[in-house]
Amino acid sequence: MLIEGKFTMKAPIQKVWDFLMEPGTLASCIPGAEKMEAVDDKTWEGIVKQKVGPISVKLNFTQTLSDVQPPKHLKAVGRGSAMGSAGTFTQETIVDLKEIAGGEVEVAYSSKVNIVGRLAVFGERIMRAKVKKVGAEFTGNLQKKLESQVGG
Repeated sequence: MLIEGKFTMKAPIQKVWDFLMEPGTLASCIPGAEKMEAVDDKTWEGIVKQKVGPISVKLNFTQTLSDVQPPKHLKAVGRGSAMGSAGTFTQETIVDLKEIAGGEVEVAYSSKVNIVGRLAVFGERIMRAKVKKVGAEFTGNLQKKLESQVGG
């Protein structure tokens, strides 16, 4: 499944980059996040709780930054599992930041996600709708938090 999108933020590119690279910031913006912490400077571990159809799942995952080019590009690969044997997943995410006119930064992202197990039974349509909803909440939370920090 491919998930992609973009949004703009009125902030300096370095501020957006630093903000995105802070695990605590991300945890506070991800709906259902229970934990997000740095293991080292390239690896994060997290737990996110979500409800997909009739199944409530707790996803335990590890994310590794595999290509980091501050303040414009990062690639992260991750893998994890749903506690209680609901399935496993792998993902690869690319985020690109680009300065645009008017002191704004465009944040573009794409994630390739592969899910197996009971979670996959719901099919791509239901999973895509859930991911899109959570993604929209995350983006809104991120924008509000960043704007409050930069005063814009």
